[in-house]
Amino acid sequence: MSQIMQRGLKQGLQTTWTLGKVIFPITLIVTILQFTPVLPWFIQLLEPVMHWIGLPGEAALPLVLGNVLNLYAAIGAIISFEFTVKEVFIMAMMLSFSHNLFVESAVATRVGVSWWVIVGVRVCLALLSAVVINLLWSGGAETAQYGLISVQETVPETWGAILYHGLETAVLAIVQLALIVIPLMMIMQYLREKGWLNFLSDRLAPFMRVLGMDKNASMTMVAGLTIGLAFGAGLMIQAVKEDGVSKRDMYLALIFLVACHAVVEDTLIFVPLGIPVWPLLLIRLGTAIVLTMIIANIWRKAENRRKETTDEHTYHTV
Repeated sequence: MSQIMQRGLKQGLQTTWTLGKVIFPITLIVTILQFTPVLPWFIQLLEPVMHWIGLPGEAALPLVLGNVLNLYAAIGAIISFEFTVKEVFIMAMMLSFSHNLFVESAVATRVGVSWWVIVGVRVCLALLSAVVINLLWSGGAETAQYGLISVQETVPETWGAILYHGLETAVLAIVQLALIVIPLMMIMQYLREKGWLNFLSDRLAPFMRVLGMDKNASMTMVAGLTIGLAFGAGLMIQAVKEDGVSKRDMYLALIFLVACHAVVEDTLIFVPLGIPVWPLLLIRLGTAIVLTMIIANIWRKAENRRKETTDEHTYHTV
């Protein structure tokens, strides 16, 4: 038992170090940038685009903050303005698909998936969902009620204070990562060596087949669905190394997860904003399933064509 935990601890520390080298500098840089003219300039640049997707210019602020920082920063910006229920729902839908792009996309590349695939899929899903909701939903014109939620923010006034705030935020991000990843890796090591992961993979095999993946990618899916891309990346990295997850299955798993990950936290976080959250969850889940099945089918057909071409070439050569 103690040997298993020691191996799990070692895996957790190695994973924390691997992810920390990505998360720390990005968190530091992005945190500092929010106190410079860069973000306001970028927000102003996006204001004309907001009207194309049924949002006022002020919506650029939570969308930018959500994508460069996280959902909590976006919600803090949303409640600083008066939006309608429809506008808040559109922003929540967009942010569910696309948030924390720098950290989560950088972490995803450690699994072996190109960052432009992750960013491209997430941004396209966010924009498409906003356009569709704006065109199809005629309701939600009433002002959103934010309940008891409030924002408490201390703005640093000097460059020294800004740098300190950035370092503090980055260090806390690594601490939070370690507190989640290390115990999780120890638990997963125990479950792996006791055979429970094989049992879970067998139970999830039918669902994985529907999505076009082998069952050995199941732990990647479980990790991403429950604790998200950034924190689940540790299990994903280990799955690629130890479970023999193919490049194709890892791409399909990541495509599913960029559309639908951390389903509990990322859904419940929008409850205080006074919007319907069940449609939010169902749209994300349905989009993830359909998108993954379509891409898996295209990938399978492309592989079959390559195989037929290779076989035909071999036949004529002989």
